[in-house]
Amino acid sequence: MFVLASIVGVRTGDFIFLIISLALLLAIPATIIVLVISFRKRNNRLKIVEEKLDKVLSETKGHRDRSSVPTGKRN
Repeated sequence: MFVLASIVGVRTGDFIFLIISLALLLAIPATIIVLVISFRKRNNRLKIVEEKLDKVLSETKGHRDRSSVPTGKRN
């Protein structure tokens, strides 16, 4: 490869720079896509936890409301 590169005029440094540039060019959009997907998943998980917490709190509030109602006369 080195012999072919020197005949054509492409230097090893140019080839390494090309590979690094290509890797960065592909890595930036891939990183953005991964971040967007992870933020969406996290938001969905938070929404599910919030719904479950609201359900538990409403059940607890309903239980407290029923237990505070007087059922009979006290002496």
